[in-house]
Amino acid sequence: MSDPQQTAAAPAPKTNTTKRRTLMTLIVLVIIIAAVAYGLYYFLVARFHESTDDAYVNGNVVQITPQVVGTVTSVNADDTQTVKVGDPLVVLDPADSKVALDQAEANLAQTVRQVRTLFVNDNQYEAQVALRRSDLSRAQDDLRRRMTIAQTGAVSQEEISHARDAVRSAQAGLDAAQQELASNRSLTANTTIAGHPNVLAAAAKVRDAYINYARNTLPAPVTGYVAKRSVQVGQRVAPGNPLMAIVPLNAVWVDANFKEVQLKHMRIGQPVELTADLYGSGVVFHGKVIGFSAGTGSAFSLLPAQNATGNWIKVVQRLPVRVALDPKELEQHPLRIGLSMNADVTIKSEEGGQLGTAPNTVYQTNVFDKYGDQADAEIARIIQQNAGSGGGAQSSVSRGNAKPAAAKLM
Repeated sequence: MSDPQQTAAAPAPKTNTTKRRTLMTLIVLVIIIAAVAYGLYYFLVARFHESTDDAYVNGNVVQITPQVVGTVTSVNADDTQTVKVGDPLVVLDPADSKVALDQAEANLAQTVRQVRTLFVNDNQYEAQVALRRSDLSRAQDDLRRRMTIAQTGAVSQEEISHARDAVRSAQAGLDAAQQELASNRSLTANTTIAGHPNVLAAAAKVRDAYINYARNTLPAPVTGYVAKRSVQVGQRVAPGNPLMAIVPLNAVWVDANFKEVQLKHMRIGQPVELTADLYGSGVVFHGKVIGFSAGTGSAFSLLPAQNATGNWIKVVQRLPVRVALDPKELEQHPLRIGLSMNADVTIKSEEGGQLGTAPNTVYQTNVFDKYGDQADAEIARIIQQNAGSGGGAQSSVSRGNAKPAAAKLM
């Protein structure tokens, strides 16, 4: 006779199997749903994006180097400080260059006076020609009168001979005066005092000496932050020695190093979203691809790989992709050179190119232009002071852009 309790417990294995099947079915459904969701996400979103965390902020590092030899007398900026374009950063002792400038200016003044004398001599030689022409005319008249009365015997042949010699002498004097006038005119023809070759040569020496004098002050060519200051007061510097650097942080960019297998659909002009480790994922920078490097990082490394030696292991290469950032976002959240970034490029649109369509970038400064303008103003002042009135004192090199001569340096 069977136990009633054992009979009631018999259906339990069947219930466990049903639960197990239900759980497995749910797991399979979840996997299928996840696979479908991922597939939809990949085909609709993920396949149009390429991302990398091998990206870093890069920018221009403007080196401040002297153009003349000198001893540092003043350093007006230090690391981490902000400077504006044109601010004097380093000042060198100007004693030697000031002496050379004074000598060049004195030489220009003397040259202007010498050339001014040439123009004055034109009038003097013209007067001499007129005087010699008058002498010739008088001698010819004397000879003519004597020849008229020679038939009467009132004038001797000797006197007539002397009259002929006087005419020849007067003619020779006139010829000599005309040659002197022509010679002097060849030095002054088709020119003015300011445009005379001798004055231009002396003015060029003044300009050279003035620019060397002005270069004793090293201005900031751009606005930015000072970095890598190595110059010290009293240091003797030579042209080309790096003294400090200026980093304009308002014009930085990102170099994102993508794997070569990620570049197939990447084009110039595609939008990029970036996040910085400095700010975290809460701050998103928006940029665009503006160019691709001409070679991989290993190709331009100090010791490039020698794959032809036989000791070769294939390594997936990375190519630097340059990404421009939004200046307004940079102003709100400044970045520094070398900071780590995460870059995500949307590659859905492939209208741009990879080579030949990168926009040209121009870097320039005009802080050195005023050196030439100030030198021209100084030259015009010297010429005007030494040329006198009506001597063409306005220099052709400074005409239209002359500044007050007192403006020596910034």
